[in-house]
Amino acid sequence: MATIAHALPQEQARVREVLGHYKEIGHAGTFAVAMIEQALHEADTAVMSGDVTAMIRAYIALTKIHD
Repeated sequence: MATIAHALPQEQARVREVLGHYKEIGHAGTFAVAMIEQALHEADTAVMSGDVTAMIRAYIALTKIHD
């Protein structure tokens, strides 16, 4: 069983890869890029703060992002 401290960075890496795909779309992907960047920012902030509850919330939000 993975801990949130292990699972969240993995999910962040996955979503950063997805973000690249949306950026390649160009103008049509602008809204998705903004939403994904916001979710990643919140995840980064949660990790830096060490707030486990925020980390769990961020993890759940990131898992909802699909290619």
